[in-house]
Amino acid sequence: MTEQQNDDVDDEYADLGATTEEAMDIAETSMDIVRQFVPDETLADRFRQKAVHSMGDIEFQHLLRFTGSDEAGNPDEAAPIRAGARAVNREATIVTDITMSKAGVTGRGHNCEKRKAIGNGAELAKETGMTRTAASVLELDKQGVYDDAIAVVGNAPTAAFALADCIENGTRPAVIVATPVGFVKAVESRERIREVAAEYDVPAITNVGRRGGSGLAAALTNELIHVASDVRDGEIELASEGEQ
Repeated sequence: MTEQQNDDVDDEYADLGATTEEAMDIAETSMDIVRQFVPDETLADRFRQKAVHSMGDIEFQHLLRFTGSDEAGNPDEAAPIRAGARAVNREATIVTDITMSKAGVTGRGHNCEKRKAIGNGAELAKETGMTRTAASVLELDKQGVYDDAIAVVGNAPTAAFALADCIENGTRPAVIVATPVGFVKAVESRERIREVAAEYDVPAITNVGRRGGSGLAAALTNELIHVASDVRDGEIELASEGEQ
């Protein structure tokens, strides 16, 4: 990304989607309230805050999970954040499962292409009977779309299961944000993502429990974009030690 491109995306970036003075005041006041209940010490804390803000639930800070390790191979909550911010700054593709997740990811603060999986793989779904979202993930994976991408699953557990299978078969996203929601297979799909992420060293941000959804996935992805913006501005550094 050139210096001029950096200036362009930074001029357009606004946290929480706010662009007017009144909206920015409301957004910052809201985050100030969140910070009264959620620590503000680490990179991971920023994502806990954003999750609480997105879900309107203070207790949700305890439900996020960060899968990744530092250079020494030790578990490191900041690992998926570093990976995601670096992916944003090298303009990796952001691939969501459905339209709603894609719509929630800001178009400001980055030059990444945004794509959605849904709408691909219709023939595969028809032939096999698998869900459209799972077939869509598999179809895009055949095209190599998920390699080195920011893979976002906000709604469909079957999409998360399909992505996990792709990783077992050699696909390597730069980072995964997976928060599929629901009472059927959602919990298990996120557990599966964490398992393969840990086994194959793919950084991931997920949550536990039945809740989640596209809004949460988009909020966490937007925070990766926010961190990337802070890196470009020199406000933080992404060394593997020291920032957490």
